[in-house]
Amino acid sequence: MTDIEKCRITHYPADVLANAAKPVEKVDDNIRQLVEKMKDIMLANKGVGLAAPQVGVPLRLFIISLDGKREGVRVYINPTVTLEGDLAEIEEGCLSVPGIYTKIRRCKKCSVTAADLDGNEFTEEADGLYARCLQHEYDHVEGITIADRMSSAAKIAHRKQLKKLREQHGKDNET
Repeated sequence: MTDIEKCRITHYPADVLANAAKPVEKVDDNIRQLVEKMKDIMLANKGVGLAAPQVGVPLRLFIISLDGKREGVRVYINPTVTLEGDLAEIEEGCLSVPGIYTKIRRCKKCSVTAADLDGNEFTEEADGLYARCLQHEYDHVEGITIADRMSSAAKIAHRKQLKKLREQHGKDNET
């Protein structure tokens, strides 16, 4: 298991962000400790969602707190997201792709099936910001970042920041 104390935000283009994550085999104290560490990291960075690959852990697990509060954090273990409805293009940012905000096309609605920290499976329908967060975090467990989703024009507009992140990754981004 990962040394949870060493978990921190992993930046694009780290390998852990570019590959599909592995399923969580069992929900145990290690997973619970990882979730607590992820809550600390997400809230400290003012995020509304955080996936395990974003803290260097290649597991199919993410958390979301739409209100940005610890009490509002929901846990999604081994999630499956099903897309529904029309597309909307809204600006998104990502803790793993700092300095970039770009319009991303996503479905306005989706449903999620996942397990919680007690291992109980649940399914929920989502729309608006909740649907967008689910799709964004699900992308992370599938090995996709907003850098992969942005339009060609956005890649050109953000080329300096993307290049800077690639250069920093080469020097000091441990995964």
